[in-house]
Amino acid sequence: MDPLPNPAPLASKLRNTLVRYHSIGDGEWRVAKKTKDATVWRKPSEEFNGYLYKAQGVVEDVTNRIVDHIRPGPYRLDWDTLMTSMDIMETFEENCCVMRYTTAGQLWNIIAPREFVDFSYTTSYEDGLLTCGISLDYGEVRPNFVRGFNHPCGWFCIPLKDSPGHSLLTGYVQTELQGMLPQSAVDTAMSSTLANFYSDLKKALKM
Repeated sequence: MDPLPNPAPLASKLRNTLVRYHSIGDGEWRVAKKTKDATVWRKPSEEFNGYLYKAQGVVEDVTNRIVDHIRPGPYRLDWDTLMTSMDIMETFEENCCVMRYTTAGQLWNIIAPREFVDFSYTTSYEDGLLTCGISLDYGEVRPNFVRGFNHPCGWFCIPLKDSPGHSLLTGYVQTELQGMLPQSAVDTAMSSTLANFYSDLKKALKM
C-alpha cells in the first residue's frame, strides 16, 4: 500500500491530463453508443490495454449544481445506480479528497462488485468546472470486492452561452476493472454505464 501523495502536484498533473484529453480531435474517436441523453465515443487508452471513453450531452441545469451531484459528496449515492457505498477517507481542502466507493455487479454479475479508492479534485475550467480523479493504491481491500483502478478521468461542465440554464457535460473515463473478464463484456458495460449516467443524472436534477 502506498502512502498518500502530495495533493498539489497530483491535482495539477491530473488537470493537465484531462485538458489534453479534452483537446483530442474528433477524428480520433469512434462512436460506441448513442442515446437521446448522450453520445459515447471511445479510443485506445494510452494508460492501459483498454479504452478511453468520452461521453457528452446537454444537461438542463446550472454548472455548479450538476458538478455537486457528480463529485464526492452527499448527492452522488442518492442517484447513481451503479454506486453502492462511498466514504471520504481524507480531505485535503474543500475541493480535494480521497474517497473509497463500491459499485454494484453488472451484466448479470459477469462483472462482480468492485471497490475503488480515488483521489478527487474539482477546479474551475473556462466558464465552468472540471471535476476529475485517479485511483490510488491505498487502504485495505474489503472482502467480497475486486479492487478496480481508474486511470485519469473527469467531467467538464460548461454553461451554454446562448442558454445559461443548460450546461454541456463532457466526461472522460478509463477504468481498469481487473479480474478475469472478457474485454467485450467490459466494453459493453462501459458504454451502457456512461449513457445511463446521463439519464440518471437528469432525473436526479429534476427532483
